[in-house]
Amino acid sequence: MLRSWHLGKLFGIDVYIHWTFLLLILFVMMGQIDGGIPAAVLSAALIIATFGCVLLHEVGHALMARRFGIPTLDITLYPIGGVARLTRLGEKPMEEFWIAVAGPAVNVAIAALLGVFMVLSGKPFAPNPSLQSLLHPGDDVIRALQCANILLVLFNMLPAFPMDGGRVLRSLLSTELGRLRATEIAAKLGTVFALIFGIGGIFYWHNAILALIGGFAYLAGQQELAMVRQIEYNRRAPPLDVLPAGSEIIDVMPVAIDANFSGVTWDTRTRTWTVWKNGQPVQSRAHDAF
Repeated sequence: MLRSWHLGKLFGIDVYIHWTFLLLILFVMMGQIDGGIPAAVLSAALIIATFGCVLLHEVGHALMARRFGIPTLDITLYPIGGVARLTRLGEKPMEEFWIAVAGPAVNVAIAALLGVFMVLSGKPFAPNPSLQSLLHPGDDVIRALQCANILLVLFNMLPAFPMDGGRVLRSLLSTELGRLRATEIAAKLGTVFALIFGIGGIFYWHNAILALIGGFAYLAGQQELAMVRQIEYNRRAPPLDVLPAGSEIIDVMPVAIDANFSGVTWDTRTRTWTVWKNGQPVQSRAHDAF
């Protein structure tokens, strides 16, 4: 089964592209075929160029993470965007802040450089960016590419965790509330945006990709929230010689505890961790009690 293709290395980081990216190119070309083959090819070229900017966006995250001693496993491009897989989270809130803003900063720089190029060539800056300028670029690919980068900045900086804006929000909240509570707040707000993307993408904007982004954002946000809960528990809990290796933390509500379950549950309502062994609770304490 086809998965991702290795494109090479950039700044020592492996870069992959998922096979479904070809479906995006085909979809864009089919949507423009009524305007002739040149229009379809031009639109496909613009999408490829835009994803080149997405790749540079992810490289911005990776290089800033490297500055804080955090390696990047790889970067993969999907039809809904790019993902840079870091080996770990930043240990300090401001590390996450700078890593998060580094990606959009790259797109700001690209948009500015394209603006300088247009001024030098006698063209004005791009007007209000819109999806129409990206999907129907006409002959002015440079202006459309600048609009694409402006849209990437605006979209990524929405406070929709785990997108860049959501990570910025979490980093700022973490300075006062701690990472766990900040992640819970950011994840709840991210869920709201995920619903907006999903419902709006299907019923209002008729944009399947936006709906997919909403679904991905929700799942990724919940997965990271669970990971942060486990990291926080492992960091704060006293050592216990009762759990098997690889025990995981799960939400206690509405999950029923199996008679043979050994692990840790997190109760969102009471904000308590409970350690279980063979279906029996052996320790329970509130997060704030650590």
